[in-house]
Amino acid sequence: MPLAELDLAVLRFARTRGHARWAERAIATFSRAGEHAACWFALGLAGAAADPDRRPAWLRGVRVVAIAYALNYAVKLTVRRGRPELPGLPPLTPTVSRLSFPSAHATTSFAAAAAFSRVVPAGALYGTATAFLLSRPYLGVHYPSDVVAGAALGTAIAGVWPG
Repeated sequence: MPLAELDLAVLRFARTRGHARWAERAIATFSRAGEHAACWFALGLAGAAADPDRRPAWLRGVRVVAIAYALNYAVKLTVRRGRPELPGLPPLTPTVSRLSFPSAHATTSFAAAAAFSRVVPAGALYGTATAFLLSRPYLGVHYPSDVVAGAALGTAIAGVWPG
């Protein structure tokens, strides 16, 4: 099966399994916390304010997330892949742009998980990042390849950022 067909098949699976009304509302609400990396910026700034001994690590995390967000947008503008459109399965949440590749939720979440793991248990961070990643195809706003590429991009950015 070609990669594009596999991507579409996995997306269709994500959009048609486990879709009780309450689950859709809960996942959409959770996913909105990741818009513009808001939850990750809030975590970093709150950590910097509450933990002066580790403030440099918290602020490094904020910078990593900001760079990841900016680079993600640059890639989106270059690639210009449109959001998925599945007949009969409209997206379950609004998006801020029509561009899909790579997922900013996945990019910023995996950048944050790597960067903040110096000050927060990595398991909690990567668990949350993975939940954001999975929420996007579930909600029908990203192909699976969008979120995988975003996770890889965010991880790479955090890995090369000095600090």
